[in-house]
Amino acid sequence: MGFPVELEEMIFSVQDGMYTSINVPDNMNEGFSHFYAEVLRVKRVAEEVSRGKNLVIIFDELFKGTNVKDAYDATVAVTEAFADNSNCTYIVSTHIVEAGETLRDRTGHMQFLFFPTIMEKEVPRYIYKLQEGISADRHGMKIIMNEGIVNIIKGA
Repeated sequence: MGFPVELEEMIFSVQDGMYTSINVPDNMNEGFSHFYAEVLRVKRVAEEVSRGKNLVIIFDELFKGTNVKDAYDATVAVTEAFADNSNCTYIVSTHIVEAGETLRDRTGHMQFLFFPTIMEKEVPRYIYKLQEGISADRHGMKIIMNEGIVNIIKGA
């Protein structure tokens, strides 16, 4: 398919196509907000999946264009619905840890993986090696504080 694969071996079957939802732009000419553009993209994928196609589908941060509660609810509902369709391969990323935990509790056929962050003397190091499970990393505010953003705003 033209993707670099950093593996010793990979088995992959030919699919009918691929859909991604990464950095979906808004469309002000059409009057679509970022969130609405996301919804339309997911709808298009849902229509293709419902036609029985064998697809590879990659969703990065579903529904990031809305509030956290709606994003959580929508991520869980849509991912759960897609998971019932086994002829496609799905990769779904989210920073909403609670959505992952809910999906893990409700389904038995999903695989959960994450990229860990290692903090070395207050500095994050990214190893880019997938690990099983859902991340427990909570370094966001530490990194923000390390960069002094709050102090800059307060003039300190």
